[in-house]
Amino acid sequence: MGAHRRRCDWCNNGTPIVRDMEPVNPDYQYWCEECARALIIKGDPIETYRELEGEPIYGRLLDEHCTLKRFYQFATA
Repeated sequence: MGAHRRRCDWCNNGTPIVRDMEPVNPDYQYWCEECARALIIKGDPIETYRELEGEPIYGRLLDEHCTLKRFYQFATA
């Protein structure tokens, strides 16, 4: 089954944009944009992932919402 035919494992509604390649629970591997954003804001971003849409949607979410990453970029700039 292709990723475009899947549903988000968390909300079972949205189309997944990212796959967790090292999930703690194998039942939750595919995440839609809204659930992935909530995961990042909660402070539990997916560390090893694969973008599913061909564009870096999850990478942009990390840039927008992950304060540690923003601090790291700021500190090294």
